[in-house]
Amino acid sequence: MNRLPKEKRDKLILVCMITGIALLVIYLLLIHPEYASIQEAKAQTETKRQKLENMQDAIDKAATTAATLEDTVQLLSQSEKDMATGDPNAWIYDTIRGFKSQYKMDITIASPTSIGEVDIMGKFPYRQLKVTINGSAYYHDLGKFIADFENDYPHGRICNLSIHPSGNGEKLTFTMDIVALIKPNQS
Repeated sequence: MNRLPKEKRDKLILVCMITGIALLVIYLLLIHPEYASIQEAKAQTETKRQKLENMQDAIDKAATTAATLEDTVQLLSQSEKDMATGDPNAWIYDTIRGFKSQYKMDITIASPTSIGEVDIMGKFPYRQLKVTINGSAYYHDLGKFIADFENDYPHGRICNLSIHPSGNGEKLTFTMDIVALIKPNQS
């Protein structure tokens, strides 16, 4: 540039500056906004692709989820088999009468059955029935009755057990509450 005359050199510098400014204006006004919109489109595409993959995963898992639901419903149905069904009063009387026949015990139902909400858990989908029984039995028969009852009826519990010696020999008198879950009506 030293060999160019001053006038040509100034014109060349001016042309270079104008070209640089023009390129900068073109970049800022045309290229940069387009580049930003391309980046935004890439981000949106990636978001949509991720949503699509999640939906595809959900569709792929739908059959597995349906099978799991079916298994769970069958398991629940199997678990509900020993719950009180139909008339709860008749169910509890029949259950106690049939169950006590295996043991040498004198059992009488001391109170009518009461049906209400489950009092051991809040917002539980089942209702409960409660009946108080009393009677007399030998120590081992009473223990075996309680253990076998709670093992045979996992949805029933013996509560408020009170045991006292009876006046006639080795027998004990007892009072207990039997609490059982009631199977909800299937519509």
